[in-house]
Amino acid sequence: MLLALALLMQSAPAEKPLLRDFLGINGHTVQFRPKLYAPVCRVVRDYHPVEWDLGKETDFALRFPEARNRVNWESVYGSWKAEGFDTDCSLMFESIPQKDWKDVARDARVYGKAFAKAFGPSSPLALVSAAEVGNEPGKWDDASYRTMFESMAAGLREGDPKLKVATCALIVGKSHDYAKSVDCVKGLEALYDVLNVHSYAELEPWPTWRRSYPEDPKLKSYLGDLRALIEWRNTNAPGKPIWLTEFGYDSSTKKPAPKGDFAKWVGVTDEQQAQWLVRSTLVFLTLDIARAYIYFFDDKDEASVHASAGITRNFEPKPSYHALAHLQKTLGEFRLSKVVAADVDAVYALEFTHLDGKRRVVAAWSPTGSGRKAAWKLPAELGRPVRAERMPLSTAPAAAVDVASGEIPLEESPVYVQVER
Repeated sequence: MLLALALLMQSAPAEKPLLRDFLGINGHTVQFRPKLYAPVCRVVRDYHPVEWDLGKETDFALRFPEARNRVNWESVYGSWKAEGFDTDCSLMFESIPQKDWKDVARDARVYGKAFAKAFGPSSPLALVSAAEVGNEPGKWDDASYRTMFESMAAGLREGDPKLKVATCALIVGKSHDYAKSVDCVKGLEALYDVLNVHSYAELEPWPTWRRSYPEDPKLKSYLGDLRALIEWRNTNAPGKPIWLTEFGYDSSTKKPAPKGDFAKWVGVTDEQQAQWLVRSTLVFLTLDIARAYIYFFDDKDEASVHASAGITRNFEPKPSYHALAHLQKTLGEFRLSKVVAADVDAVYALEFTHLDGKRRVVAAWSPTGSGRKAAWKLPAELGRPVRAERMPLSTAPAAAVDVASGEIPLEESPVYVQVER
């Protein structure tokens, strides 16, 4: 317990972001329904296919705000902005095979400049606040990605200096299919504002892809990759924020196909998805990262990797949707102020303070992943418990929890306790 708490506290900056500025969702172009997801968060990330804008000719004369395939980005991102969303675009240049780029350095810079000028914060439309140079360009060799990054980032900077520029998904160590090594951007700090990382709570690889609860000590990379990037950042790019732009859990009502790549795939229940997404968000807040985006917004209930990760299923809310909307309603205007307890065998408890500096809420839960229930005594120095409610899983109001005695009943679903001093 002491080691876990020490690690959490070492990584805590002076002031945390408000939860409303921290929690985001991954959407996808014309499919995303901003009004539906507005109760959950105000930050959204789009997988923006560069190929839609350029077609197969990377030197195509761009005609923003319309894509070459006739999608109107002003309409798409304008509808997101109208619902209060802050939009980050992952500019997926890798949707065009590397061999098909006519002149990477020239064409990437032209594209970046045009995109930023059309949609950045300084533009008349002001629809996009950040842009990532690629998503997971693992098929590009490291030298070619560095060329792409330098060129597109320079174009983005030239087009609108106020647009935040982010890297693709990074890893401390060697590049692989889903992330590029931090070495690809080392020394290019002037060209980017944000370091980007993806992380999933994968306990087992192929053929099960089994995931676990966020506090599971057997998970090495889920929080480990984040801590490694934080440490690298502190040494090589101090002050640069880190965004976790993908994390999530698959939950399907169906069984996987008996044959094929996903025959032994293992998902989680809808209830676990809700619990583990909320708890992941809370645990991530204890680290020195600035944002965390859930993958994914919607799914079609397919039993395979990433195919049932939505917080809605065919645009109908899952339990995770209701749990996250309640989290936003409860703590959206609060920031983490204290790690009260971080014992993976007993209790996680975090204190949040409202932006007015007066109101406080303690979020507490059982972090074992086994369905364990227990009682936890609220420390007297945190104040007197006024009222509490349990994380909901449906449209029904959150259940009230009796905490008058100061004993907090812990379950896998967090309880939110209002306290007064």
